[in-house]
Amino acid sequence: MYLVSPMKSRLESTCDGCKLRAFMIQSTFILLKGVGEETERRFWQSGVRDWRTFLARCSIPGLSPERKSLYDATISSAVVHLQAGHSRYFSKCLKPRDHWRLFDTFRSRTVYLDIETTGGPPTADAVTVVGLYGNGRMTSLVQGESLTEHRLNQELANYDLVVTFFGSRFDLPYLRATFPGVVLDHPHLDLCFAARRLGLDGGLKHIEGRMGIRRAPDLQGLDGWDAVRLWHAWGNGERPARDRLLRYNEADTRNLEPLAELLYSRLAARYGPKG
Repeated sequence: MYLVSPMKSRLESTCDGCKLRAFMIQSTFILLKGVGEETERRFWQSGVRDWRTFLARCSIPGLSPERKSLYDATISSAVVHLQAGHSRYFSKCLKPRDHWRLFDTFRSRTVYLDIETTGGPPTADAVTVVGLYGNGRMTSLVQGESLTEHRLNQELANYDLVVTFFGSRFDLPYLRATFPGVVLDHPHLDLCFAARRLGLDGGLKHIEGRMGIRRAPDLQGLDGWDAVRLWHAWGNGERPARDRLLRYNEADTRNLEPLAELLYSRLAARYGPKG
């Protein structure tokens, strides 16, 4: 049977030696049928802290031989998909609230996404700006310039994990309604709901402030409705409004990265294996 160990060094190298974070997905047992968080914690507490240990043991207390064999097959399949970088496999195995467990493994192929709109319902011209930030590169797709369904799909195809703030309720449904052919089948880490699990309520800017993430002085205090106003001002010929709108969207998008790092570390500490 093929164990997780060949994947170990590769995962550790992607997180600067932070073993707890590197092993979070490999310590995940809730992808097994019938296993919830309570059973997962029991596995960890009994010394079964990761897939490798599970596969190496002939038996697990509380599991019948048949169930152990079934789980071995599921975990072995997960190992193969993880080694191949198939993040979308895990988006089907895990509930959306647990996609955060994939963050550190796929961080080098993560895109941070934020959109601006006209303020109305999702129609063909309702999305004004799509900000995409990944691997240190900021891409701003602007309505009437570079924002097309084809270009959006080209950009998204470069990534294995999408990170947003409230995107499961706003950004992603809005994009799907506006661009029916957009391919958004990635695992999705919604930082809004990740923050709520940690007792952090409020909007993006409020949580940024609590976490010590700062913005340029001229962007502080702006919100989504200001972005709508700036878009219309630009349409009326105010060129500076365009630049400010794009800078606002870039701040929204870029700031998702440090926020994701902070929230992931807290989630791993609270919900991952201890010690």
